[in-house]
Amino acid sequence: MHEELSYETYQGIAEKIKSVWPEQAYAVLLLGTGLGGLAERMSVQARIPYQELPGMPIATAESHAGDLVCGTLGGKSVIGFSGRLHCYEGHSAAAVIAPVRVAQALGIEHLIMGSAVGGLNTAYQVGDVAIINDHINLMGVNPLVGPNDERMGPRWPDMFETYSMKHLQLAQAQAERLHINLHSGVYAAVLGPNLETRAEYAMLQKLGADMVGMSTVPEAIAAVHARMKTLAFAIITDLCLPESLEPADVQKIIAAANKAEPVLSDLIIACLEQME
Repeated sequence: MHEELSYETYQGIAEKIKSVWPEQAYAVLLLGTGLGGLAERMSVQARIPYQELPGMPIATAESHAGDLVCGTLGGKSVIGFSGRLHCYEGHSAAAVIAPVRVAQALGIEHLIMGSAVGGLNTAYQVGDVAIINDHINLMGVNPLVGPNDERMGPRWPDMFETYSMKHLQLAQAQAERLHINLHSGVYAAVLGPNLETRAEYAMLQKLGADMVGMSTVPEAIAAVHARMKTLAFAIITDLCLPESLEPADVQKIIAAANKAEPVLSDLIIACLEQME
């Protein structure tokens, strides 16, 4: 899939957004499987289909809307990409991070992500919410491969604090206040689109992963490159325990994400209200 992506492309998309919605956003929201409902809780002031953003890759995954919403949430001005991009759709890793680059071009400093994941930790249950405190990149791709444009970030970004410790602590405090059982764990990113084998799940557990998914990590890498602060959540939509593995049902996975979405939305809104 050919996708022309450059500093100038991102600047052009940002200018298009500014022409429709001139506010300065505090945070960008990337809404994954089953999490598009968060956009409905925004006070929406503008909605722009991806097709109207010049050069913007188009989302094709099931349950991903594919439009940009602008407005307020939790007392903050935000933009939300309702529709994630994935490498398994045929997008390059560089294309997948387009929402982060657009946010960077808009001068946004905070990234909040949500995704559906398989649970590898035996303490997790379907419908639980987790915060990502670190990741393992097993996708075989990296969005920073290729010539580096210093206008977007340094050649060798340090992943020492990929996920903001300050935001992580804030989320844990807000979860406690809202009586939400919030797990904290390591996310293993795989390419997909197939789900993993029993042996692969066992390997991921041995590597120290608590959850597995097909997104999030490229965007987190790009956010570090762009010097943005990242807060990433996940909904446990199925259990991937090798000793008790059952056939996966994609519709049940989406249903589990939809059911847990209001809880995660409450938590994200609470975090936005307290962010500085």
